[in-house]
Amino acid sequence: MTEVRPVLVVTSLHDPTADVVIRELYDRDIPVVRLDSGDFPASLSVEAEITTHGIQGRVLTPSRTADLTDVRSLYYRRPTGFAFPHLSEQDARFSVTQARYGLGGVLASLPGCLYVNHPHRIGDAEFKPAGLVAAAAAGFLVPPTLVTSSPDAARAFVERHDSVIYKPLCNPVYLIDGVSSVVEVTEVKAEDVDRGVAGTAHLFQQRIRKVGDVRVTVIGARTFCVRIDSDVLDWRTDYSRLRYTVVEPPPGIEPSLHHYMRHFGLAFGAFDFCIDEDGQWWFLECNPSGQWYWLEPETGLPMCAALADLLERKT
Repeated sequence: MTEVRPVLVVTSLHDPTADVVIRELYDRDIPVVRLDSGDFPASLSVEAEITTHGIQGRVLTPSRTADLTDVRSLYYRRPTGFAFPHLSEQDARFSVTQARYGLGGVLASLPGCLYVNHPHRIGDAEFKPAGLVAAAAAGFLVPPTLVTSSPDAARAFVERHDSVIYKPLCNPVYLIDGVSSVVEVTEVKAEDVDRGVAGTAHLFQQRIRKVGDVRVTVIGARTFCVRIDSDVLDWRTDYSRLRYTVVEPPPGIEPSLHHYMRHFGLAFGAFDFCIDEDGQWWFLECNPSGQWYWLEPETGLPMCAALADLLERKT
């Protein structure tokens, strides 16, 4: 008899990666309840009671209902933010915080649920300095890195190293002439550092003279490594110039990956490495909500099936 416990998928309406995972689960006769927390409370509602046995109740969408005690796993992708445009600024701010800590707190406390990933663990892992510290502790090679708001410290760091790049610590979308844009990774010279650095925190990192990049996607106990060759500093700026090769990780990489995952309590992680001229892999970052599906048709790696296995709790 097929188990009827549903998988809860929390993401925006327009999420092609979630779409393929949901289709895979449907093909396996696994029920799915999809919701966008940003739809609360207009078309999404919650009824949750705190009892001695944990949270009991349900969440309701226009077409589905999920019993909070019955969710087998939760796939947390990229939901939209809460919004209350009909309220005054002060009332909207209050309502957003209540929604975040109310609905958000309920979804983060489901009994017996496997989270891929837990939203709180995603938040922890998205802090780049924390990720770099954890990577070094896990045994990865990590480029020398400075986080600072001091122009003098930044200039001294740039002068001390052969080549340095600037990375945003977080990359919100900017609208430039109506086009969505982000701050790109770029090389920095000492003369580029000015007093504007004092305006906020910045991340500077020694540039590794790379011969290639690697995207490593960890899904539960499974690891998928794809080498990415291109002629650009940051391969994410131009996908048309990328070439893909499935590779095996060097000795020691896979145990370090799982050490890192355990540190942050993650079940899924999209790791980026660069490879230097000696063949050594250098850790750059891990995105706990990173994209992965575009690599499957390029390589034939069964990542969607692996993620569905995890959400089904077969592994």
